[in-house]
Amino acid sequence: MDISVVVPVYGCKKALPELHRRLTESLETITSDYEIILVNDNCPQNSWEIIEKLCKADSHVVGIELSRNFGQMKAILAGLDVSEGDWTVVMDCDLQDRPEEIPRLYEKALEGYDVVFARRRVRNDGKMKVFLANMFYKVYEFATDGSYDGAVCNFSIVSRNVVNCYCSMREYHRGYVMYLKWLGFRQTVIDVDHDARYEGKSSYSLKKRINMAIELLTSQSDKLLRFFVGFGFVMSTISFFVIIGLIIYHYVANVTIGWTSLIAVTFMLGGIVILVLGVVGVYVGNIFMQTKQRPLYVIRQIVKTSEETSHEKSI
Repeated sequence: MDISVVVPVYGCKKALPELHRRLTESLETITSDYEIILVNDNCPQNSWEIIEKLCKADSHVVGIELSRNFGQMKAILAGLDVSEGDWTVVMDCDLQDRPEEIPRLYEKALEGYDVVFARRRVRNDGKMKVFLANMFYKVYEFATDGSYDGAVCNFSIVSRNVVNCYCSMREYHRGYVMYLKWLGFRQTVIDVDHDARYEGKSSYSLKKRINMAIELLTSQSDKLLRFFVGFGFVMSTISFFVIIGLIIYHYVANVTIGWTSLIAVTFMLGGIVILVLGVVGVYVGNIFMQTKQRPLYVIRQIVKTSEETSHEKSI
């Protein structure tokens, strides 16, 4: 297989026929030996119905139905585990990633790169979404001591060696771009156009985005813990000198220190202690989830035109 295209599917049922048409036109300019892997992440719009029709109509299409919603990153992993291409493209299903850019990604990869990311020239997303994304990457850079461009998205092409290395990392909390950055290899970026969504709205609510940010930060770096260790040391040092100053002030000025300031300081320190314990609890929770060693996703069925199978599988 020359090229595999992995597409996690959630909430874009009407876009799938158009996505298939444009992918077919783009991939056939490169090779006739390709596969389009559509991973249904328990889409509430019953996108599996469309995926099955596409599989029956086109032998290049592979349909994967997960047993429930496992999230975008695990749906991508499921597709990568099944993929067979020497090169694999990962993209979203909402047609914001333009299939017509795949030949450019492929041509750039043939120059000797293992990973080629797509960088959006102009993001067709809301201002708040862009702002929060940029803020997250600033915090993420601090936590991981890395450099990340918020305009770079999951839309990319990677070699088989990179896919195998990525799939060997079976951590519970996952990030696609971040993991590829960590793996290294020869990487580059090309600028692409970013279209508006074909239909509907993003399924990522503000709450989901915050939860994902916390998972990524705490699962890939212990810098937050080390930050609070330093913060606690600074607070203790300041408190020590303040106490010495208050004792001296009490005997020199013969003034009784008020209870109001004492209670305020107690509440402040109590809040800091609870915050630090919460951060530690998140890290412990990550360890708990990882040590259970449950499958990262469960496949209900895989459908192909040539060999249609219906079985339960967990990986």
